Amino acid sequence: MTRLTHLSHGGGCGCKIAPAVLEKILADTPFAKGLSSGFPDLLVGIESSDDAAVWRLNDHQAIVATTDFFMPIVDDPYEFGRIAATNAISDVYAMGGRPLFALALVGMPVDKLPAETIRAILAGGEAAARAAGMPIAGGHSIDSQEPIYGLVAIGVVDPARIKKNNGGRAGDTLILGKGLGVGIHSAALKKDALPEAGYRAMIDSTTRLNTPGIELGGLDAVHAMTDVTGFGLLGHCLELARGSGLTARLEFSHLPVLPDAAELARAGFVTGASGRNWQSHGGDVALFDGCADWQRALLTDPQTSGGLLVTCAADATEMVLELFRRHGFEQAAVIGYLESGPARVTVAA
Repeated sequence: MTRLTHLSHGGGCGCKIAPAVLEKILADTPFAKGLSSGFPDLLVGIESSDDAAVWRLNDHQAIVATTDFFMPIVDDPYEFGRIAATNAISDVYAMGGRPLFALALVGMPVDKLPAETIRAILAGGEAAARAAGMPIAGGHSIDSQEPIYGLVAIGVVDPARIKKNNGGRAGDTLILGKGLGVGIHSAALKKDALPEAGYRAMIDSTTRLNTPGIELGGLDAVHAMTDVTGFGLLGHCLELARGSGLTARLEFSHLPVLPDAAELARAGFVTGASGRNWQSHGGDVALFDGCADWQRALLTDPQTSGGLLVTCAADATEMVLELFRRHGFEQAAVIGYLESGPARVTVAA
């Protein structure tokens, strides 16, 4: 069987263009200047690098629109489809929205992959969408050099329940819904060094829909929300800190981690995207003295279909953790807090 991960130069959200490079590309474009100024019903645009666009229809309904696609992170075509679709749908949940329907984005090397393999990828995506209660209503396909799959995901949200990534408040608790280490696992998988238990944990994490986002959107005590994907925990924490105008303080020892991820990182299984993330964000991050390379790699590890990152009032912490657990997110944990100060991230041991 053709190994999908051997057909692409990158995998999962590690395929993202590095933040510093993306900023340079978009400089002096209409995107950089902001497109929402002349459109009052565009409630969320690109101003704070949020997870999805939101367009107000009326006082009680707004459309959530997002898209995400990437190259294979695993060799199993069905699981690749599930992971890619779950990842795309996550951005709807991260805004506090409920998914409605999706369109498929498909690019396949049809001269290298048999039709049944491509069909299995689509079937995996359909399974994830079905689990989210939404249909894949159409899409677009091209013949490409590398396999690419993802979705345009459309959802709906009450404008009063939108959770942006820039609403954090000083004193808020930071909660992460899933364990870190997906990129590390994928690097080990490519070299046949990922234990079976680690592989199963990776599949379980990357195909678990971030359904708590809908309920979190309805809680006044939840002030900001995003999902941790290709820019790693530090990158997405920094976006939240910048948007909120606060300092995010993280405790490394409190981070939830996927099984085997720490050991694999120590052994050098790290993606190239991890280094690019550090080069992009490191200037606004202060790490604890003695932080080892493997620890920094975990902090910058690109997550595919990663967990929700939530800020909430300190007295609502246990309520938010219980909500995550009711949805099956046993690894959800308090990882730090927000405080007044410059827009940056600091990490304690």
